[in-house]
Amino acid sequence: MSLNSQFPKQVPFLPGHVFSDPFKENHHKTQQFSHINGTVQEKTNFIHEEFDPNLMDSMKFNAPPNLTYGSRQPPENDYIPRIQPPWLKYDRAVLRFYGYFQESVVENPNENFRIRKVIIYYYLSDGTIHVTEPRVPNAGIPQGLFIKRQKIPKKLGKYDFYQWEDIQLCSNINFYERVFRIQDCDTYTREFYEYMGKPLSLPEQMPRDNFENIRETKELKINPPDTKEYKEYFEVKLGGGHPNGGLNKYLQNDRKVLSFDIIWDDASIEGQLNYYTLNFYLADDTCEVKEVRKQNSGKDPYPLMLRRQKIPKTPILTHYPGMTLKKEEFYSPQDLICGNTVKIYGRECFIYGCDDFTKEYYLNVLGIQQKPATLKQERGKKFYQPVPPYNGYGYEEDSLGSVYSLQPKPPKKDVRKNFTQDQFILRFEARQISEVREENSRRFIISFYCGDDTIQVYQTSERNSGIWGGKFQERSRQKNPLTNDYYTEKDFQLGGIVQFNVYKFQLMRADEFTINYMKQKSDVFKEADVSQIIAKLRLFADGYPNFDSFLLDLMKKLDKQLKGYIDFEELSQGLQELGFNLTLQEQYFLMREFDRNGEWKLCMQSLWEALGGKRA
Repeated sequence: MSLNSQFPKQVPFLPGHVFSDPFKENHHKTQQFSHINGTVQEKTNFIHEEFDPNLMDSMKFNAPPNLTYGSRQPPENDYIPRIQPPWLKYDRAVLRFYGYFQESVVENPNENFRIRKVIIYYYLSDGTIHVTEPRVPNAGIPQGLFIKRQKIPKKLGKYDFYQWEDIQLCSNINFYERVFRIQDCDTYTREFYEYMGKPLSLPEQMPRDNFENIRETKELKINPPDTKEYKEYFEVKLGGGHPNGGLNKYLQNDRKVLSFDIIWDDASIEGQLNYYTLNFYLADDTCEVKEVRKQNSGKDPYPLMLRRQKIPKTPILTHYPGMTLKKEEFYSPQDLICGNTVKIYGRECFIYGCDDFTKEYYLNVLGIQQKPATLKQERGKKFYQPVPPYNGYGYEEDSLGSVYSLQPKPPKKDVRKNFTQDQFILRFEARQISEVREENSRRFIISFYCGDDTIQVYQTSERNSGIWGGKFQERSRQKNPLTNDYYTEKDFQLGGIVQFNVYKFQLMRADEFTINYMKQKSDVFKEADVSQIIAKLRLFADGYPNFDSFLLDLMKKLDKQLKGYIDFEELSQGLQELGFNLTLQEQYFLMREFDRNGEWKLCMQSLWEALGGKRA
């Protein structure tokens, strides 16, 4: 008997009231599994199993019932989820609502409340909400982020949060004891609600407050109609100058400039065609002439041919300005018409074009339609700089980098293609084409990497053949000698010939992945599309009196022994006798499509029905 069992039951079982038994000798812990006589055994003393009499009776009479209760429910999701979670289905999907709340204003005689506009964002991925307030200049209150992104409860202290179904237009919503009025939403939000079967109501107008009305009134400046007369009167009364007669014209036409394209043909020995831009300022009828600079023209840059001034039609030359009493006549907008010639101090300049503003001004104000004149195009000087030959280091783009720049930059790679096509590798079995008879028996594996259009070649070997197997060519891009462009995936067709450096290979077969890849990209590998192959075969019926005779002749030439199935050699020989020029890849995919038994034999009945023959 243990020491603790001798204590009375009224003593509470608490630390300090329980003592260890000094007479206890066995301190081991009970184990469920043990190792006895070299076998693993399990103790069932502490395992309680319910006794089922019906099960015992059924086992006695050799009719055990179904021990599994109910059928196993299929899983809702597997490694490809059929029911997408919100964080995946609504990734980066945000509902945006426009609203406002009313805030009271105290101790202000101009207003007693203010309408504060807000934008409410609801994130569908996790049900969080954040509220921002657009900044209004000179509002006098801090604005910006109003409520950080978080889940907002409907009532404080509760775990019932707002969902997208709880937000509706023309309704009030309470966020942390502040009531917001939802007034409108964006187009995506309205389309989302219509798609979910809960269309939103029509939006309502945003109310206005006194602050907004006062701000618009301050920004609106309307001068009294008699301000100019008052200023002129007081200026003359105080002994000032007389009114400026050109002030009205200046105010109406300030920053309005007519721009013309002119050309001056310098007839001197070293002269040439010179292009200028003539700007006519409507505010004071002055003109300036700017030179149109061209790169590598060999001339010193002179930005202005003539500074801003009035250009006389016939200039009066005097020793000192103002010595003559003759009045000069200056150019006006009526004189500057496309196709006319303008004399600028002895230089006859031809007007051949103008900008869009000038065309609109002449059409709306003067009623003249400006029609630009056509000039003979100058033959540009072509400078040919030969590109040095490829030095053999890296690719040709790497060598050209040192030709085009003193500090060469690495060529840009197609990163998007590398990310999307890097996992696709096309593998073909090929044989070498050579004038040496022994070389034609060599077999190779050609791998084309779709991510970066690189090619790698391995050589296979058989026992006692005397041919070493292994890597034949490093992974790199290769150029097609016929087109002088790099090989792409569309250049690899079954039966086609590719050339890498001085070696020629004929593609004989492809693996299963490559065949399926060609079928999926029928726009690139057109010879892998069975529908186009059937359409191509149907075109050969034009040489027959009718389509039925074409089908009968085709079946007789292909299946001469009327077996119902033909192999690949019989298909190739039959098409060759008929004169139907199908490529090796088209024959391969035709054979693969109508191989019903998996024995690499074409079913004639399936081919008959695919070509449009009637079923037997």
